[in-house]
Amino acid sequence: MIESSTKGVFAPETLQDYGADPVAVRESDKYVSEYIRGFVDKWDELIDWNSRAESEGRFFIDVLKARGKETVLDVATGTGFHSVQLLKAGFSVFSADGSAEMLAKAFDNGMRHDVVLKTIHADWRWLNKDVHGKFDAIICLGNSFTHLFEEADRRRALAEFYAALKHDGILIIDQRNYDSILDHGFSTQHKYYYCGDQVVAEPVHVDEGLARFEYRFPDGSKHNLNMFPLRKNYVRGLLEDAGFRKIKTYGDFQDEAEEANPDFFVHVAEKNYV
Repeated sequence: MIESSTKGVFAPETLQDYGADPVAVRESDKYVSEYIRGFVDKWDELIDWNSRAESEGRFFIDVLKARGKETVLDVATGTGFHSVQLLKAGFSVFSADGSAEMLAKAFDNGMRHDVVLKTIHADWRWLNKDVHGKFDAIICLGNSFTHLFEEADRRRALAEFYAALKHDGILIIDQRNYDSILDHGFSTQHKYYYCGDQVVAEPVHVDEGLARFEYRFPDGSKHNLNMFPLRKNYVRGLLEDAGFRKIKTYGDFQDEAEEANPDFFVHVAEKNYV
């Protein structure tokens, strides 16, 4: 189940390919080919680990420790930021992702930070086929849930998350504030999430079924991601339908009342009914 290393999984570099009509590409499986090596290698310029660590502070660590959680499954590891942060904070972490390119980068980043990531290449829709055992907590961060375009896929993924949790486990899942983008247009300071000040990340197309973001890097390169614009209350409803209770939503790591128009929402959903 556990790969100690993901070296050697890189395929020859390719270009992102959306065909003749990029805004017509609305498929859950597309993200795998979007994260080409050239994009993955630049992803940390967008995140800026140091600034990200400073901006979010101990939020996730404190949420997990306050509930006595120890084992964490990071199902959207990306380049490894949160897996590394939680490992250093003393949690037992397993790191999963559907992109082999991302997992390889995450493993290398872990080595640079003196930790060894336990990586698992897994699709959320069949998570428990590749990930065995039960966890105290699952985190799905980095706006990753937005890669699922079909509602059936979203419901199946949440069911898989629910099944992989212990009876009193919690799910932490985040998303962009797509309500604001859809209703009022895009405006963000990227104070907390995408902190790289040399990278421009903004939508080039938005409708109720697609948010197509373009990422422009200092070297002049451009990459794109097609994502489904999830509304906040819709996600909360999906969590409830999946069986989660006591769902608390934060806006940019603050109680919702304290942040009028956050860039991101963070949902903390508990499996325990009590």
